[in-house]
Amino acid sequence: MDKKQLFKARLYLTGIASIAVGALLIWDHYHGGVPSHHISANKDLPAISNWWGALLLPLLTLFLLYRIQKRAFDKYEGAEARRLLPGVLYGFAGALLFGILIAACFTFGYPDITDYLILALLPLAIFFPIYRAECLLGFVVGMTYTFGAVLPTGFGALVCLVGLVLYLYIRPGIVYASSRFALLLSLSKHNPRL
Repeated sequence: MDKKQLFKARLYLTGIASIAVGALLIWDHYHGGVPSHHISANKDLPAISNWWGALLLPLLTLFLLYRIQKRAFDKYEGAEARRLLPGVLYGFAGALLFGILIAACFTFGYPDITDYLILALLPLAIFFPIYRAECLLGFVVGMTYTFGAVLPTGFGALVCLVGLVLYLYIRPGIVYASSRFALLLSLSKHNPRL
């Protein structure tokens, strides 16, 4: 896949996101009105209308797909950029399912499970690069139906920042310490005096 094909794919996927969020907003408008959501579900804080998703989701999709394309061509030369595609799809699908799971638990009245799922992002960030563009996009798309696009984008950006720190800076220390511990354990088995 070359840059021209990826550019076309970016435009098609942005168009699909635009049509999908537009259809959702039109459906909401004719079936009780477009909802607004308060930040942190606190009535004292301002409400954000889901209408902002009509602008935010297509722009976010276009930008994050650009980031994926840039990463693909920074990592691989020319047509070999398609090697990145399976990892991108897995990251997007995993984040999409995670976002849907959080939204479903919130919708069906399981706030404790929702809180645990959000806390589970911290250990996941140590083992998986959840800070990448495809993960943010999947997370936002998975939660857009329930929360609109604005709140998941803000929360997802915060999670990406924490995930970046955990994966790139904390994880190497954990890997180093566990490898040293495993080495000491194996040495103590061979030499009982240690």
